[in-house]
Amino acid sequence: MTQHVVIVGAGIVGVCTGIWLRRAGLDVTIIDRAGPGKGTSHGNAGVLAAVSMVPVTAPGLIRKAPGMLLSPDFPLFLRWSYLPKLMPWLAKYLSNANDTDTRRIARDLAPVVTDSVSQHKSLVAGTGLEHWVTESDYCFAYRDRAAFDGDAYTWALRRDAGFEPELIEGTDVSDYEPDLAGAGLIAALKEHGFIRDPGGYVAALAGHFEELGGKLIFADVKDFDLSGGSIRAVETTQGRFECDNAVLATGVWSGPMMKKLGISVPLESERGYHIVFENAEKGPKRPTMIAAGKFVATPMAQGVRCAGIVELGGLDAGPSKAPLELMRRQVSAAYPAMTATDEIEWLGHRPAPSDSLPLIGQIGQSKVWTAFGHHHIGLTGGPKTGRLVAGLIAGQPTNLDMTPYAPERFRK
Repeated sequence: MTQHVVIVGAGIVGVCTGIWLRRAGLDVTIIDRAGPGKGTSHGNAGVLAAVSMVPVTAPGLIRKAPGMLLSPDFPLFLRWSYLPKLMPWLAKYLSNANDTDTRRIARDLAPVVTDSVSQHKSLVAGTGLEHWVTESDYCFAYRDRAAFDGDAYTWALRRDAGFEPELIEGTDVSDYEPDLAGAGLIAALKEHGFIRDPGGYVAALAGHFEELGGKLIFADVKDFDLSGGSIRAVETTQGRFECDNAVLATGVWSGPMMKKLGISVPLESERGYHIVFENAEKGPKRPTMIAAGKFVATPMAQGVRCAGIVELGGLDAGPSKAPLELMRRQVSAAYPAMTATDEIEWLGHRPAPSDSLPLIGQIGQSKVWTAFGHHHIGLTGGPKTGRLVAGLIAGQPTNLDMTPYAPERFRK
């Protein structure tokens, strides 16, 4: 096949798409303004969270939201000056906070995430990059059995998807996670894993893409040439790149580009914070979600990374102090004996469509394909998404109904 595909975006989704397209024999160029693994694909908890099919918009969220926002100890923040601009998206987002839509979203997210570990392993098999994927339990730490039972609705949906946790209680908790304080019960999930350096992993995958003959270009994308009704070229600051297909995989920055293509996607930034505690000792042995604080602590190559606090406030504002201060308080409570040589703060923008489902598919008959909108599960679902998009472009059939992810669902 002699088709040329241009992929816009060198995050985990874009790079995975490029690898699978090269393996299918297509000519591929990835264009990114910063380089592979520099953005949101770098700043995340690193978990291959196969169990992450349950959306935030569960029943009861509307009733609980005001208390969440007003509590200084809840990991949800809002830049109130941004609220007027946020409201149209927020109204659509909250409209899904009911049982029917939650079950629908969970059912549709499951095929993208539940086989995450096997998808990552398939991606790196035979490449020399196998060491990047670490299989492990993924743990949810609760104060006690009552706190665990309080999440019964979410766990029921996880069980529906095939995930049954092993419950570790009492003195067994300290044997399993000796440095974790304040937890009386751990729900441990098998068939999970994590990446010890997500940014380094994506960069390594990009290197493999180039070894396969793919091209990587550093440039800003300015426009698409759709003369004749389908993609002809992508216009960039480094010139014009003619192509037969194009893939849009630029996360939350895909919104403005979609408008150029005639679709207004209700998409907001889920501003995510993390802190890396460098060379940390007496931290977690495996990725652990601290349920009370809604953050994940993951042992990484650089130290312990703690991530999960969310702020709604758009793309333009700089980092806030309050989310990072809360993170430090919560980490100190969960791992009181943990020490570190230094700390690294980070703020990134995770793409949040109003219906919590990624956009995966072709825009009409334009031969422009979307591969973005994964909220906080981009690393988890990146290889599967890339494989699906590459298969669609290369004419390889899939037995998965792609309707729930169609970008056309937002066309008015």
